[in-house]
Amino acid sequence: MTRIAHIELDDANLPPPTPEIEQERRVAMFDLMEENSFVLPAREDRPVPQGPYHVGLSIRDKRLVFDVSAESHEKAAEFHLSLSPFRQVVKDYFQICKSYFDAVKTLPPSQIETIDMARRGIHNEGARILQERLEGKVEVDDDTARRLFTLVCVLHFGG
Repeated sequence: MTRIAHIELDDANLPPPTPEIEQERRVAMFDLMEENSFVLPAREDRPVPQGPYHVGLSIRDKRLVFDVSAESHEKAAEFHLSLSPFRQVVKDYFQICKSYFDAVKTLPPSQIETIDMARRGIHNEGARILQERLEGKVEVDDDTARRLFTLVCVLHFGG
């Protein structure tokens, strides 16, 4: 009951993603639906609607917006996060991903592995920042944070 059952990205007004970005999105969405942890904390003034949850993820007015509802479509939560804390890590992540995608085409496996380790490190940093920004709003485990960070990057790519 403490999980995301459906996630929707509001990318209607974004330019078409590159094939690599689209692949990252598909993998993150698939992995997220396979396994995730998404726990809304109890609020003093109102009960928390039971999950599983439907989550809409978008960028509005330069803010990352999580729109959360129960399967009954009852509004469960909505929170807006500043994109500022994500700017540098997203930029770094896109740069290392470009290097990785280029390396896969031409470099030997040992060099690809080195770039991939750096990519994972930056990805973990982005997930950590996301968990910090979500503190008090929703609790997510490390894997869920990583997958959500990938989706934040997908939205950032076009934004």
